[in-house]
Amino acid sequence: MAPRAYWKGTLKLSLVSCPVVLYPASTSVEKTRFHMINRETGNRLKQQMIDVETGDVVESEQKGRGYEVSKGKYVEVEPEELEAVQIESNHTIDIDSFVPRDEIDKRYLDRPYYIAPDGKAAVEAFAVIRDAMKDKDRVALARIVLSNREHVVAIEPLGKGLLGTTLRYPYELRDEDQFFDDIKNPKITKDMIELASHILDSKAEHFDPSKFKDEYETALKALVKRKAAGKPVKVAEKEERSDNVINLMDALRQSLKGKSATKHASHARSHSSRRSSRPAKKVHRSAARQRKAS
Repeated sequence: MAPRAYWKGTLKLSLVSCPVVLYPASTSVEKTRFHMINRETGNRLKQQMIDVETGDVVESEQKGRGYEVSKGKYVEVEPEELEAVQIESNHTIDIDSFVPRDEIDKRYLDRPYYIAPDGKAAVEAFAVIRDAMKDKDRVALARIVLSNREHVVAIEPLGKGLLGTTLRYPYELRDEDQFFDDIKNPKITKDMIELASHILDSKAEHFDPSKFKDEYETALKALVKRKAAGKPVKVAEKEERSDNVINLMDALRQSLKGKSATKHASHARSHSSRRSSRPAKKVHRSAARQRKAS
């Protein structure tokens, strides 16, 4: 059974439209979470809103939203006024254009959502839009309002449904030049590149997210389990960063040698196990001959 829909509205392609629902494609439910507690009583703490000038606790009915127009001066905006900002994308995903998939800069990708038809009557129109997109191998760009914010969303076929990924706006991305301008361009020898390429080839695999292991999450669960059982927890010493200057060429050679040694050891173990199984087969055959002769 599908979870409760996060958003309901209409998916529109020109004059073709159909009711759809959105579901978050990701979840953090399985993540280990901690609550703030009182060390003396062990009771959970709750947060309160404090007036920064008076220091008084502000109750729920006194809370409001304001936009700072100048230092310490706010314009209060009522919930009804926010709802009055009606734009078409409040309840409609209107497809504006289709772009090649490989032209979407991955830095713009934000949050994924599953898009499904809302009701049996919507299935046919939904399938028409989905299958037309499959044929063209293009991604639709549309607009949608989520949590009182308009987002650009990239829509593409995924199985029987659609995957919608909200995109960041250009003003939300930092310019890479701020971080990359100071990176020098040292002279790298061809031998270094070839050695690094060999290491890359030795680690080549296909993308398989089932292999992703959240080791920190596993360690957190183990920590909580030990604490709950009253067992001591050993605090790991902070690992010091080495100041040794490493010869890059030597490091590349050692990395490649280590990979080869691992493969060789694995091959040797496999070969050894095959050899150790042969005498057992001979003993079995000789025993069978003796039974036959008797």
